[in-house]
Amino acid sequence: MALNTLFVTTAVIEAGAGLALLCLPSAAAKLLLGTPLEAPASFTVARVGGAGLFTLGIACWLARGDAKSPAARGLVTAMVVYNFGVALILGIAGIGSGRVGVALWPAVVLHTAMTAWCIMSVGHLSHAQEPENLHQ
Repeated sequence: MALNTLFVTTAVIEAGAGLALLCLPSAAAKLLLGTPLEAPASFTVARVGGAGLFTLGIACWLARGDAKSPAARGLVTAMVVYNFGVALILGIAGIGSGRVGVALWPAVVLHTAMTAWCIMSVGHLSHAQEPENLHQ
């Protein structure tokens, strides 16, 4: 699929998740982890994470028309690290905890798939940019 489709898909997913964590952090945590947030500090950390996810969504939305730039390659590379990290963290939480929310395993699968899509896109970008680099 085209890189702009990856950017639009990521924008929708991450902006939505970010808004959920910003507006309803306890409900979002319950969907993922099977338990609501309780400590005031956990609400703050969840909202900070939500702001970060919303920002990633905005960055991907704005990059959708600039898929061949070095900045786009940097963004996709960062998305590989992010998606892999989220899949790993949530997967470990699901295996190590007796309680999981209904959205946990779907989120692990989604982030694993997004990791693979981003890796394929970075590879495609590398091949697409090789001829340009030879002329420099």
